[in-house]
Amino acid sequence: MSLSNAGTPGPAGRSAAQSFYEKVGGHETFVTIVEAFYEGVAHDDVLRPMYPEADLGPAARRLWMFLEQYWGGPTTYGDERGHPRLRMRHAPFKVNPDARDRWLRHMRAGVDAAGLSPADDALLWDYLERAAHSLVNTFED
Repeated sequence: MSLSNAGTPGPAGRSAAQSFYEKVGGHETFVTIVEAFYEGVAHDDVLRPMYPEADLGPAARRLWMFLEQYWGGPTTYGDERGHPRLRMRHAPFKVNPDARDRWLRHMRAGVDAAGLSPADDALLWDYLERAAHSLVNTFED
């Protein structure tokens, strides 16, 4: 699902309205968010084991591609990986409220690092909170 705000064509065939992706600064903004997020994950004793790769780089790339596509940017995620299927992709991992809260804490640092306007921050954060809550698949420790 994309939240692109594409409007009617404007001058030189451009869209009169920007997607959220474009509005917040495009690729560099999402890379900033994801890099700051994974800085926290790298040192988190609950979340880090959920990433089997020694290098978090591939996971970071998948996340920023997903976020970019969701918010109206390039469709690279879907082109390479197909439908996101977030619940299915996270099902092998124990995502309990503690893991969710840790994920949100690190993601909050990422969003803060991007320095978005209050309105854009609120829109993005609302989505991230809802996504995190939807991925909880156990209440066991």
